[in-house]
Amino acid sequence: MADMKREAAEPWYAGGLRFRCTQCGDCCTGAEGYVWVNQEEIDAMARRLAMTSAEFEARHVYRVGIRRSLKERPGGDCVLLDETTRKCTAYEERPRQCRTWPFWDSNLRTPDDWAEAAAACPGCNHGQLVPLETIREQAAKIRL
Repeated sequence: MADMKREAAEPWYAGGLRFRCTQCGDCCTGAEGYVWVNQEEIDAMARRLAMTSAEFEARHVYRVGIRRSLKERPGGDCVLLDETTRKCTAYEERPRQCRTWPFWDSNLRTPDDWAEAAAACPGCNHGQLVPLETIREQAAKIRL
């Protein structure tokens, strides 16, 4: 009986999911939206791009109420996406929202939600198996 309850509590991806970031830039473009950033992330990206935090924020961040988001170019490309290489110019210091992709609640709800994410992301279902505990840790960092 205890095993049945434990199985019922396990998510559909209990065996893990495969993912390897291909740095294709596809998750950095498309529909307009928000990439939420905090001061620590702004500071790290500014250092990465050899700017002061104030310069980085003035150039790449805008306010949405009390929150802050990275700016986008017309059409939805993230302002940090290099238009030629399609690589993130701050990849090593990218925000938590970017670091945790694709392990967002919205992508993990159902196998269909994961399949939808995988249709847009060539790294989903490829690469090493990411264990359940790592997926849970990533999903707990941000709720999207």
